[in-house]
Amino acid sequence: MKEALRQAKKAADIGETPVGAVIVRGAEIISRGYNRRETKKNALGHAEIIAINKACKKLGGWRLPKCDMYVTLEPCPMCAGAIINSRIENVFFGAFDKKSGCAGSAVDLFEHGLFNHNVNVSGGIMETECSQILSLFFKELRRKK
Repeated sequence: MKEALRQAKKAADIGETPVGAVIVRGAEIISRGYNRRETKKNALGHAEIIAINKACKKLGGWRLPKCDMYVTLEPCPMCAGAIINSRIENVFFGAFDKKSGCAGSAVDLFEHGLFNHNVNVSGGIMETECSQILSLFFKELRRKK
């Protein structure tokens, strides 16, 4: 999760919502991603999607068996779907997203048996640090307006 937080900091440094994601297999980091939605002018520029794209390219296929994702914010519906479809085995997230989180906060798209692939999800990992980077970012954004 510490590496995902480093990725979130990169996003904040360029004015993006500070969300970072890392995909690992065993002890190896396969890919990293951070939000680029504003800078790329693309709705698909979420940290999780970027990390999944990079992992698929690196591993040579759309399935990511034996891979886990660490992400600083509870996945949204789009990212939850991409995680399920890429066959990631475990997701560990930091901050809960009460408005659009799809790992139990707003809805639970990861509910076992709902789809053909089940993902194990654990939330609240380094929650304070993950929540804090988001809170500080939005506080600063409001201050600038």
